[in-house]
Amino acid sequence: MNQPQVISSPNVPKIILFDLLTALIDSWQVWNETAGSEELGKKWRMTYLKLTYGCGAYRPYETLVEEAAVASGLDRSLARQLDENWKNLQPWSEAAPVLRLLKQDYQLGVVTNCSERLGHMAAEQVGVPFDIVVTSDRAGFYKPDPRPYQLALDLAGVTAKEAIFVAGSAYDLIGTAKVGIPTFWHNRIGLKAPEQAPLPIEEMPTLNDLPAAIGKYIG
Repeated sequence: MNQPQVISSPNVPKIILFDLLTALIDSWQVWNETAGSEELGKKWRMTYLKLTYGCGAYRPYETLVEEAAVASGLDRSLARQLDENWKNLQPWSEAAPVLRLLKQDYQLGVVTNCSERLGHMAAEQVGVPFDIVVTSDRAGFYKPDPRPYQLALDLAGVTAKEAIFVAGSAYDLIGTAKVGIPTFWHNRIGLKAPEQAPLPIEEMPTLNDLPAAIGKYIG
């Protein structure tokens, strides 16, 4: 990765934005269960991620999931099964308590590479209401294109320096850097970062570390 983000004189943030399907939710488990094993699920999910990161302008999420299944040697019908299993998504165990704590002082939002239907369904699974839910479907582009992040700022009525983003993968770091949003990385599953990704303000293995990290950052 490149040099860490340099954000001078940070403002007290008004909103904290999150990646949804990795930073807050263990969506990987649903992919694994649908595929039949962790190995197949990870292969399918990583193939899908490459498609979303590479396509830029929005194509239907469900279509990309199906294309990724076929490209991974899986039956295309598993895409429909994943859709049916979406209701089984579970947030990380500490996600709701941490969000409730943060909600006392900040607005909360999510920016997710997902369809409107599945994105809002996943957001509801977290158990804490969000002020803003931005999907790639709504923004018209997939992360890490800067437009989904910018749309979230516009909807919240804040500048980039008045927000904080919590990434689920290092690809978020690429997108938020283009917009100028200070970014932390909840790297729960130990994902590797691409070389072009800037360093986060702080990388953490659990959301339990986030409130203190934000407090340290804003002084």
